[in-house]
Amino acid sequence: MMLQQQKEIVQATVPVLQQYGEAITTVFYTTLFEENPSLFNIFNPANQQNGGQARSLAASILAYAAHIDRLDQLGGMVNRITHKHASLEVQPEHYPIVGDHLLRAIRTVLGDAATPEVIDAWAAAYGQLAEIMTGVEQKLYTDGRSQLGGWAGYTPLTVERKVVESDVITSFHLVSPTGGPLPTFLPGQYLGVKAQVPDSPFEQIRQYSLSRVPNGRTYRISVKRESAPAHIAAAQNGLISNHLHESVHEGDTILAHVPQGDFVLRDNDKPVVLLSGGVGITPAICMFEHLARNSKRPVLFVHATMQRSHHAFSDETRELTAAHPHARALVYYEKVTPADVQGRDFDVAGRISIDSLRPYLPQQPADFYYCGPVGFMGAVEGVLDSLNVPLADRYSEAFAPDPSFVTELAKA
Repeated sequence: MMLQQQKEIVQATVPVLQQYGEAITTVFYTTLFEENPSLFNIFNPANQQNGGQARSLAASILAYAAHIDRLDQLGGMVNRITHKHASLEVQPEHYPIVGDHLLRAIRTVLGDAATPEVIDAWAAAYGQLAEIMTGVEQKLYTDGRSQLGGWAGYTPLTVERKVVESDVITSFHLVSPTGGPLPTFLPGQYLGVKAQVPDSPFEQIRQYSLSRVPNGRTYRISVKRESAPAHIAAAQNGLISNHLHESVHEGDTILAHVPQGDFVLRDNDKPVVLLSGGVGITPAICMFEHLARNSKRPVLFVHATMQRSHHAFSDETRELTAAHPHARALVYYEKVTPADVQGRDFDVAGRISIDSLRPYLPQQPADFYYCGPVGFMGAVEGVLDSLNVPLADRYSEAFAPDPSFVTELAKA
């Protein structure tokens, strides 16, 4: 247990973390990987290059410091992080390594301001957090291997079918090599996939949303081929997504973790609004299928994509809409060609906006689920702010290092 004086010291560092948090986490990751290069088998190097991981960790630490005496209010953040850790097979022995480098980074950046009392308080705070996280993660591991068809760590699954869904998204239908059952999951969860690309020194782990409801026999993950951002110098194409698209074929195996993730439907009777951008459609279409087949809740399925050639699951969306008496689909194309037919291929030209969306929204309070790249997420947040949608009715997952603590802080 932390001493009250230690909690007060940690809370007093909040302004310092606001100013220097990203510098601390940048130093932390630099020394961590220099001294422990094997951790590149867990972490995505691309997130280190663009600074996303450092920013995400910095703000998570800030949230933890600000709520050190109200940790129950950070349940959502802890849930999200522990599910991600479980998909990466983070183990208790990793925590002391991380803690040592974090305290060293604090000393390096803060210098004389990092007094022995400050370091002792943060060592106690980190120890408390590590105990909470490992407890939750160990339960996830136990649940994963003890359920029907479950397993520990990573196991090979066979690619039964490989289906091109659009110019940029391909689906992989996976089955057990033994023909046995696969564990169930909740719509919105993801599958951790581990691969080592030829000539790459490290294994890499990525999380891909399960894009079809569970049936006990197959999983479907739908993977976007990631291209290097044009605005980032020396950026590379997505290592694992391109490997899956180009080098993994029907009959091959993929190393997979049991499903994880906390971006799941809440069980109530409220209308549901599903908003997805680009490959963010993958968890949304799974949620939509679940609602269409198992619920009478009204559903508005909103999808925004660049153009028709990028539009995945268009036929599936129409079928699910027709199967649900209270469902409506609304499709946005940013680029429209003369061959695109409004009302058949798309509904709205341009990007999501409050004016184009408002006429289709439920009149009563609804749950809003949204997923996609960072820019899309920011646009949706702006729309929901303008609509005065309560934070308690918003559920999101960004396809990037996710500073989900922001929502938690706002709720607290």
